[in-house]
Amino acid sequence: MDPVVDTTSGRVRGTTVGSTAVFKGIPYAAAPFGDLRFAAPAPAPAWEGVRPATEFGPTAPKAPYVPPLDRLLHEPSIPGEEILNLNVWTPDLSASLPVLVWIHGGAFEHGSSAVALYDGASFARDGVVFVSVNYRLGAEGFALLDDAPADRGLLDQVAALEWIRDNIAAFGGNSDLVTIAGESAGAMSVVSLMAMPRARGLFRRAIAQSGAGHSVMTAATARKVAAALGETLGVAPTRTAFADIDPKELVDAQELLIARIRSGSDASVWGEITTDAMVFEPSADGNVLPARPIDLLGQGAGSDVDLLIGYNRDEMTLFFVPFGIDRALDDDAARRLAAAYGLTDPAAFDAYRRVGCDASPGQTAMHILRDWMYRIPAVRLAEARAARAAESYIYRFDWQSPVFDGRLGATHALDIGFVFDNLHLPQAAALAGSEPPQELARHMHRAWVSFVTTGSPGWPSYGDKRAEMHFGNTCETVDDDEAELRRLWDGIR
Repeated sequence: MDPVVDTTSGRVRGTTVGSTAVFKGIPYAAAPFGDLRFAAPAPAPAWEGVRPATEFGPTAPKAPYVPPLDRLLHEPSIPGEEILNLNVWTPDLSASLPVLVWIHGGAFEHGSSAVALYDGASFARDGVVFVSVNYRLGAEGFALLDDAPADRGLLDQVAALEWIRDNIAAFGGNSDLVTIAGESAGAMSVVSLMAMPRARGLFRRAIAQSGAGHSVMTAATARKVAAALGETLGVAPTRTAFADIDPKELVDAQELLIARIRSGSDASVWGEITTDAMVFEPSADGNVLPARPIDLLGQGAGSDVDLLIGYNRDEMTLFFVPFGIDRALDDDAARRLAAAYGLTDPAAFDAYRRVGCDASPGQTAMHILRDWMYRIPAVRLAEARAARAAESYIYRFDWQSPVFDGRLGATHALDIGFVFDNLHLPQAAALAGSEPPQELARHMHRAWVSFVTTGSPGWPSYGDKRAEMHFGNTCETVDDDEAELRRLWDGIR
């Protein structure tokens, strides 16, 4: 018999898959269109009778990934306006189990909860109620407009967490044992939520995979982006004007703007976009997000939240190798790229090359950019929290994919299939190849379940010894790995 659950908006009917009850496409807020476009999320309207919750709900308006990334990253698009929806996998409707809430990545432009690898069955199998959420993307979610609330995509995530607080008990979850988790932009969202006053008390633990607390815009940069988007559309950068634009036309315009900024970004004009490459991302508006998350957490925000944070050994290959950029960079170009990210001393570039055993210029540049974008922000966050006796656990994912003749290595997003223990799904092969190691997936998934359940993933927290768990062909704890390279960033990042 199909499971039926009462929510604050009405009854929903899911499906049973094995021993797991699955509910998909449940609205946690009203459709953000019409009068609610570019507004803060509003409560989901009530419905009569029993609503089917058997299919993924609509996804946020977005463009597809560009080739060849479209062959590597699964990107479903589902039409409809009720895009603020979530999905639940639960093993026991009558229990009071820990809850894991997944916030998808995609550079705040792409992604959805309908990505195949985000299937939560393995977490439910292991005693965790799993929830995945959609939120507004691109300009709909993050364009900073004077007559609209800032960071609407983050406010959507808060609304989803409030829905979970009020409803998850009916699905067998314990609202006092909520862990939020995400990868890439999802991880940046997680750390932003840790810093946001409006999210305080809505979760107890947090997991940030390949993203930390540095990747936000100043309000000044965000307003320049909104003004440029308005110029592209031929309208004023206001909520009223943008709300009159068809969502697809808005996405097309934002893609044109993104391409223009990325093709010739000037640091004097576009500030932080020239390095983090995200044209639409959270902005520190002084209200929704009062300041950069790394700064707020350094002041004590989120100190009551346990944190698991990490990065992949070869993060940047996903953005270089499929396009051939790694092989196109010569020594001069690679050194200029390193200098643009703050490593202006030629000796620093040489230090990275030595660690890479006389790596090619492209490989050296990717190592430097990995540290700037992912590793050093994770370390700084753990350092800031350690100073306030807040528990943080760091990991590094090391297993190397055979894809692109092994040049992808332990690339960005490769860890997801392992964490979810979903390597059996066909979509996992795009990044992981045909024979990824199931034992590593078992090990990583077990660590995530342990953290969600107990607050500890099974290795020492980050402190004086700077312990990191390295997940690869062997799994071991390493103290202060690549210390020489870490010190190169002191005073820079």
